Amino acid sequence: MKERVLEILKKEFNAISTEELVSKLGNLNPNEINEVQKILNEMVQNFELYYTKKEKYILFENCQDIEIGEIDVNPKGFGFLLLPGDDIHIEKDMLNGAIDGDMVIVEITNRTPKLEGRVLKIVKRNLNNLVGQIKYIHGKPFMLLEDKRNITIEIEPNSAKNCVEGTVVLVNVIKEKTKNYYLARVSNIIGHKDDAGVDILTIAYKHEIYPEFSDKAMQEAEEIETEVNPKELEGRRDLTEKEIFTIDGVDTKDIDDAISLEEKNGNYILGVHIADVSHYVQEGMALNEDALSRGTSSYLADTVIPMLPHKLSNGICSLNENVIRLTESCEMEIDRKGKIIDYNIFPSYIKSKKKMNYTSVNKLLKEGIVEEGYEPFKDTLIKMNELAKLLRKKMESRGYINFNIDEAKIICDENGRAIDIQRRVQDDGEKLIEAFMIAANETVAGAISNMELPFIYRTHDEPDPKKIEEFMNLMSLLGYNLIGNFNEITPIKMQQILKQVEDKPEFEMLSTKLLRSMKKAKYTEENIGHFGLGSKCYTHFTSPIRRYPDLEVHRLLRKYLFNHEIDGESVNILEKKLIDIAEQSSEREQKAVEAEREVDDMKMAEYMEAHIGEEYEGKISGLTNFGMFVELDNLVEGLVHISTLKGDYYNYNSDIMAIVGDKTKKMYRLGDKVKIRVESANKTNKTIDFELIEETKDGNNKQES
Repeated sequence: MKERVLEILKKEFNAISTEELVSKLGNLNPNEINEVQKILNEMVQNFELYYTKKEKYILFENCQDIEIGEIDVNPKGFGFLLLPGDDIHIEKDMLNGAIDGDMVIVEITNRTPKLEGRVLKIVKRNLNNLVGQIKYIHGKPFMLLEDKRNITIEIEPNSAKNCVEGTVVLVNVIKEKTKNYYLARVSNIIGHKDDAGVDILTIAYKHEIYPEFSDKAMQEAEEIETEVNPKELEGRRDLTEKEIFTIDGVDTKDIDDAISLEEKNGNYILGVHIADVSHYVQEGMALNEDALSRGTSSYLADTVIPMLPHKLSNGICSLNENVIRLTESCEMEIDRKGKIIDYNIFPSYIKSKKKMNYTSVNKLLKEGIVEEGYEPFKDTLIKMNELAKLLRKKMESRGYINFNIDEAKIICDENGRAIDIQRRVQDDGEKLIEAFMIAANETVAGAISNMELPFIYRTHDEPDPKKIEEFMNLMSLLGYNLIGNFNEITPIKMQQILKQVEDKPEFEMLSTKLLRSMKKAKYTEENIGHFGLGSKCYTHFTSPIRRYPDLEVHRLLRKYLFNHEIDGESVNILEKKLIDIAEQSSEREQKAVEAEREVDDMKMAEYMEAHIGEEYEGKISGLTNFGMFVELDNLVEGLVHISTLKGDYYNYNSDIMAIVGDKTKKMYRLGDKVKIRVESANKTNKTIDFELIEETKDGNNKQES
């Protein structure tokens, strides 16, 4: 019955009543009508349907101006509804009692130049993973929340007996004593607020990222040998004599992938050799359960919370130099146009000849500087770069979208304090590995897709046309007259948009906006292609040490290709299992991303605390009715509040996307270069405030005509 109900609701873009729905279903008996009402009630409870004040129902996906999601409330009082594309800004007086972390229903009140809305209803108060510091008030233990929820948490005294003021804890709520006043019990002591690394762990725990493995998993890890047993090599192809090496960051210890390159009949033979984690982490093991619950390794500033214990992630599974390691290999024959014309996927074992790093590889490829130990590999690296550029050109011709958005690398001292922030470089070495990994992932995905067997794909759906329309409106407001027909959005069309603004000062901001207008990539059991890569079929095969879907893909390759275990019954069981794995992995990936962003915000504020009063040049990266955001060269972003602008009374003019002075008509727009002074920074609140000094000599401030 639910399928029939859904079929009708998907066609209805206006809310309908139970009676209208029953009429469309036709000839239902009283029991079936009761079943329909039960289905509608369950769908409302599961946040699939919106129940209007007029007692009608509509799918959230069909609501033009209604969204549901988690709200993020800023310490200054306003909030954002977190969505896959642009978030919805919600003013303080529009929160309707919602606090940080609540699941809410929001009505969109304004779309241009930014999404704004108001909270209609609090669907669910999020009281999971409450993390904060112990504080004693009149002898009673309370918890100061690490996040921004405006609630009071009293701690059960017995559970806090090992805590002192400033101890950071994770608690479970026992009961609500009065409105927004809760009694809770300490479930885990994380550490003291002044201990090195506790600031990052506090955020990790809040996002359900736990550094501890289960006792059973650790016991299983201890029982795994530190060296490969010769018996484990049986049935695998010996690749130890081949010139195989790894390229990673200088500090990388969990090495998933190694590469090789040969030539045959004028074609390239590219080998991508991936750690066979599935040999050690098998279904039914506690190690597997822990890995699945984590879904991914989390990289939080200088802290890594791995998916697997270090004995595996940095040891027996890591493709370390000059030791035998078990692998699954994908060898591809590629012609001189970058087309893969043949491939072979097989179990193998390798001995990496060199642990290379991006810094040294980039010196060789970009400057011709061959560092010690790299001499024997010089010619191979040059040929690899030649092939990578061919592959990249082929990818771009089909629609691979390069947003060119830089990321920040936060450098911490031995006490975990941020002492520097740099842009992560994406140079030839990084692009080489990316191109090779994409080629292997596509090849593996295509091989199983052609067999029409259950699988996990990495998919990226087409953008919501509404989001693209809003972005195009923004471009028009900024004075861009884009050449081309953008009624139908394809990866190639997205490339064309970026191409037309790539040399403009506001390119980074526009590129980020366009990226946010797209849906998030995720894991699915159904292959719908990968829009951002312009790929018809894609998976994640290349990082099983740090991503659970890759580990499961390795198991499926063994099952289908190596052991030929294919029967109808196991296929049916697999289909259901893979749906759960894909959903869990997508959810955990999102949690890790959120934690990473929050840690970056905190560490950037911590870094700027030591630079208050200093002056910098930056670009205006965002405009709101309360001020402008300015991004510095190191990607630190701070707010210049509109009330601090001197020499005039300024207002935000949404029609022209600018902050404009009433008398002087001086304008501040996206991409303008400005000079600022750091006024304040607060690590706890993760906020940075700037004061505008002046526009720079080559700034773009204009007078309104």
